[in-house]
Amino acid sequence: MSKIFKHKDFSIYIYVEDTDFQGFVYHANYIKFFERSRSDFLSSNNISQEILRKNNLGFVIKRIEIDYLFPAKLGDILVVKSSVEKKSNARMIFNQKIILKKDETPICKGLVEVCLINIDTKKPKPLPDDLLLIFDED
Repeated sequence: MSKIFKHKDFSIYIYVEDTDFQGFVYHANYIKFFERSRSDFLSSNNISQEILRKNNLGFVIKRIEIDYLFPAKLGDILVVKSSVEKKSNARMIFNQKIILKKDETPICKGLVEVCLINIDTKKPKPLPDDLLLIFDED
């Protein structure tokens, strides 16, 4: 059975640039918020996307699912909660949800499957050892 690693919560303040003409968060921005939390997960685990890039490696999205539950609006503070599961030595699944900080109202939830690839060949490559280790710790 794969270990599920819970990443620290990631907070986001909603600015006018995040909203549509009605003052609600534009639907595509939730995907950006998920991405910021995933990037924070990598950097918190000493994985530099810049170094990966220099080594011709990069993370790509294999699959994404998102359910919109309640609209966030200008001035809200949101919290992205993420858990990560190793799917294989080259893939991870992020189960993510965004809640309203003040009362924990669920805003949206998503599942994002990420794969590490060689940028030239587009073939899967093993995740960095530092990352694999967090899934093997007891």
